[in-house]
Amino acid sequence: MSNSDSKINGYFALTRTGTYGFVAALPLLLAYEFLILRVNIEGPAAIRVGADVWIKQFLMTIGGREQVSIGAITVFLGLMICFFERKKRIRIRAGYFPLMLVESACYSVILSIIVSRMVTEIFSVSAIAPALSAQGISALDSYGLKIALSLGAGIYEELLFRVLLVSVFFLGFNALLPGKRKTVYFVAAIFAALIFSGVHYIGPYGDTLTAASFVYRFLFGLALNAVFIVRGFAIAAWSHALYDIMVVTLYSG
Repeated sequence: MSNSDSKINGYFALTRTGTYGFVAALPLLLAYEFLILRVNIEGPAAIRVGADVWIKQFLMTIGGREQVSIGAITVFLGLMICFFERKKRIRIRAGYFPLMLVESACYSVILSIIVSRMVTEIFSVSAIAPALSAQGISALDSYGLKIALSLGAGIYEELLFRVLLVSVFFLGFNALLPGKRKTVYFVAAIFAALIFSGVHYIGPYGDTLTAASFVYRFLFGLALNAVFIVRGFAIAAWSHALYDIMVVTLYSG
């Protein structure tokens, strides 16, 4: 009984650390970068996931170079996190990573079912999960590109909207509401989810704005915020990527 409990507690504690988050998310990042380069070679123009482009454009506005590799920066930051966490003596257990993948797959299915059901009840319509149409994926013929952008959404949208945005909102609201940690996390998650949903309707590849699709994305973004806060970056990233792959596979022509 005690051994079993210690293993479960060890799994949930370890997989929330930055070290596990980086190691578990690294295959997702590498797969996206490899596939996106591969499919763009055959395409007329380079296409990358929106959050990847937005981060790159932001870095350029503050003095970065056009050739900056967001993937390389992400790897560097991940290695720095591992370095700073070395004093915790985090033990890498290979058996935990398949469990993280299964856990993420369960979240991607369960959350999509719950959110679809909620939107169906609210709007009295059959809610088909909107995935990456804001990236223009629905108009693309390349199945490989759809998968690549699904992976990229998992890694870069989670970095932008969960790691950065939720954290920034948390710090800001925490200064206004000191000592109310749960309330601050909830408010930060709400604001980040609203922005996450809204950006899918901006730009040349933006989706057509409808109340049902906006609420769907808001609720799913809110669910991912909860996964990030409770379970950490890697679980949220893989849940998002597997969800998008599922939607592209099931609903894409």
